[in-house]
Amino acid sequence: MAGINPYIEQPHGDLPKRKYRIKFIVGETKQAKIVEVDPALLPYDRTGQVGSILEIALGNHVDIDHSCGGVCACSTCHVIVVEGLKTCSEATDDELDMVETARGVTTESRLACQCIPNGECDLIVEIPSWNRNLVKE
Repeated sequence: MAGINPYIEQPHGDLPKRKYRIKFIVGETKQAKIVEVDPALLPYDRTGQVGSILEIALGNHVDIDHSCGGVCACSTCHVIVVEGLKTCSEATDDELDMVETARGVTTESRLACQCIPNGECDLIVEIPSWNRNLVKE
C-alpha cells in the first residue's frame, strides 16, 4: 500500500529548490550512506509523502521499515533527525500521535513518511536498529 491517508491532516512544507544531502546512519553498526537529493528528480519512489525522508531513502536503496505503506498509520518508519530538523516540515498532531507509539522516542523523532526537508541544509538521519525489518517476505 502506498499513497495518502485521507483521514489525517497532511504535512505542510516546502519541497527543496536546490540539491542537498542526507546522511543515513543505520542503527548500532553506525553504517552510513550519503544520498544527494536532487529536487528535479522528485519523487524518487511512490511511498510516503513526495520529498519525505522515507520516499528519498527507498528511492536510493536505504531500507526503512514502513508497515503501513507510508501513510502515517503506524510508527515503523520512526527515525531520529540528528541534524537539520529545523528545515523539516512541522509534525502534525496525527504524526505526533503515531510517534508516541514508537520505541526509543527522542525530541528529534519523526516518522520518515511524513517528514519533508526543505533542502536549506544537509541532514543526518539515524535509522534505529529496532526499526530494521531483518526478515523479508
